[in-house]
Amino acid sequence: MIFQPLLNWSQRTSIVTQIIIGLVLGIALALIWPEAALKVEFLGTLFISALKAVAPILVFVLVIAAISNKRPGESSHLKPVLWLYVIGTLSAAIVAVVASSFFPTTLVLADAATGMAAPGGIGEVLMQLLKNAVANPIDALLHANYIGILVWAVAIGIALRRGAETTRQASRTGL
Repeated sequence: MIFQPLLNWSQRTSIVTQIIIGLVLGIALALIWPEAALKVEFLGTLFISALKAVAPILVFVLVIAAISNKRPGESSHLKPVLWLYVIGTLSAAIVAVVASSFFPTTLVLADAATGMAAPGGIGEVLMQLLKNAVANPIDALLHANYIGILVWAVAIGIALRRGAETTRQASRTGL
């Protein structure tokens, strides 16, 4: 098979490395041959659409697995993750502010959002947050309602963690 070496390489290489290679190749193509880059633009759109399709389900399953498989007394290594999140968020904000001061832009919106109004106050925002939190889990997955996804994943993860060992074992093996 002619694609066998490519298949073997893709199985040995991490997805992050493959994405970085794709980005570099896409940028190089756009710089060298812009017309060809426009012709393969649909590949990027297809990739982003696939990520958007799988992300809610992936978050749901990973949160359930992480909570249900946590054992009492076992270190969760959450502090370094939270610090990386804080440092990454602050760094991104600083880079955005510096970049916007060097390259100022004007944003012109074609049409205002129709049928939508700004919330009237904090009470309305909190009420919407609570509605999103208790939404139907299938609806939350379908509409990428991450608040609802996280609430249901945490609840199911806790339920599985408190369940019998046979239930936890079945959830680990995917039965």
